[in-house]
Amino acid sequence: MLLAIDAGNTNTVFAIIDNDGTVVGRWRITTSPDRTADEYVVWLNQLMQIDGGHSTKDITGVIISTVVPQALFALSLLARRYFRVEPLVIGAPGVDLGVEIRVDRPQEVGADRLVNSVGAHVTYGGPMIVIDFGTATTFDIVAKDGAYEGGVIAPGINLSLEALHSAAAKLPRIAIEKPTQVIGKSTVPCMQSGVFWGYVGLIEGLVARIRDEYGAPLSIVGTGGLATPLATGTDLLETVDTDLTIKGLVAIYRHNRPQGIQV
Repeated sequence: MLLAIDAGNTNTVFAIIDNDGTVVGRWRITTSPDRTADEYVVWLNQLMQIDGGHSTKDITGVIISTVVPQALFALSLLARRYFRVEPLVIGAPGVDLGVEIRVDRPQEVGADRLVNSVGAHVTYGGPMIVIDFGTATTFDIVAKDGAYEGGVIAPGINLSLEALHSAAAKLPRIAIEKPTQVIGKSTVPCMQSGVFWGYVGLIEGLVARIRDEYGAPLSIVGTGGLATPLATGTDLLETVDTDLTIKGLVAIYRHNRPQGIQV
């Protein structure tokens, strides 16, 4: 089986995929550059056994995508020491995404954005916009042939909420949910409306501008933990796929190591 690791700024997702490409286990842990390979394997091994009866011996391939360079050493060591495989690392020399990167500085594009673009292309075709609701809210353009053609980076919803709470002494922390009406009658509903409908407006406004500039029809797929609730506020999110990154990692692994694990 394949172990796919997606280390984001906030959380790291571990997923195991069986030989027919089915995700048979998925777990999330807070991203910490200080966490060691030993800590990872104790945590992961327990969850693998509890959720499906799997063990480290079942893993025959590892692929890693990270936007936190400090976390890469421990994750790579985890693969080598405990799974006894050389990990495939997105962005490493010789790793081919299978698609062209049509931007001015390809080396600056986050691994997560590229992997999402590959996952979107192999699953849905194109051209399209991939909107990822993570630590940042990103809009990425995938051409018909799968090429990555740039995008937009905006602050994530949770970052905006934290900034609002930190900068204004009387504003509390709130949960993100769709308010019953736009005009709030007290502080919390006012904040919920500003955050929820504000980000719906961000989505709709940026998508309209991207489509006008691109000059061709673009379908839209959303991913990330907040894609599902925000999809209730707009018709633009035609598809929500929380496994998009995992699908991209599987496709990239298959492209680079076709003689390895058959996923």
